[in-house]
Amino acid sequence: MSAATLTPQTNPAAGPRLRGGARFGSIPLAPVVSAAVVLFFVVAAVAPQLLTVRDPFAIDLANALQAPSLAHPFGTDQSGRDLYTRVVYGARESMLIGLGATGLAIGIAVVLGVAAGLGGRWVDGMLSRGMEVLFAFPVLLLAMLFVTIYGPSVTTQIVAVGLGTAPGYARMIRGQVLAVRHSGYVEAAHALGHSRWTVLRQHVFPNAMRPLVAVVTLGIGQSIVWASGLAFLGLGVAPPSPEWGALLDAGRMFITRAWWLEVMPGLAIVAIALAATSLGHFIQKKLEGTPS
Repeated sequence: MSAATLTPQTNPAAGPRLRGGARFGSIPLAPVVSAAVVLFFVVAAVAPQLLTVRDPFAIDLANALQAPSLAHPFGTDQSGRDLYTRVVYGARESMLIGLGATGLAIGIAVVLGVAAGLGGRWVDGMLSRGMEVLFAFPVLLLAMLFVTIYGPSVTTQIVAVGLGTAPGYARMIRGQVLAVRHSGYVEAAHALGHSRWTVLRQHVFPNAMRPLVAVVTLGIGQSIVWASGLAFLGLGVAPPSPEWGALLDAGRMFITRAWWLEVMPGLAIVAIALAATSLGHFIQKKLEGTPS
């Protein structure tokens, strides 16, 4: 018997073996689930009435601190308000803070990072030292300092979290600009006689800013977590706002009697943060051309 007859044959009908986990068509399952979670919270932020018919501020003391049930999937709070409804309506403020803080941080980071990457040695050194000083402070500490000075509100939370996270983004953008600026194709463009502005517009900016697509997605979830932390410490929007961090702050006094007051808003924060992070990693891999 020849060696060829001993070689196991592959069944063509079996198709290629899946690698990297379950898949939904040609896309891994994790990004599909993450996109569905993000879509749910986007709908909750834009049109919460599509997900619940209750009033998030309707008080019903007779049903206060009811455990999760079919009538109240997330239970009720100390005032008898439906917690699921409040979590759904709270998505608007939480998502607004996440988007606003990330947008502000990216805007500041682009200005500082591009100036440091394209400026001379003195400009780069001065901005880099300043970013390192700010980067040495914890994000939450900087945010707490800002909110303490200007008072708690949605606007101050956006500005506080945006300022706190901007130095990290600025360092990343500076590194990207420097890497692209000294790349071979940029030097070739200069050698071909292209103007400085043409090289910046056609080569440096598009390639240096490409990672921001993934970073923005990652930053939204992180900003929501930071803002919720501020609200949990009493530095967020005031009650009876259904913002998720405010719900955590209001429910901590009843944690031994009504665990759902902390668990349900906390799960919402974790869900959007994980979903946004997963989508960010998926987008980053696609942009880099690596397998999912």
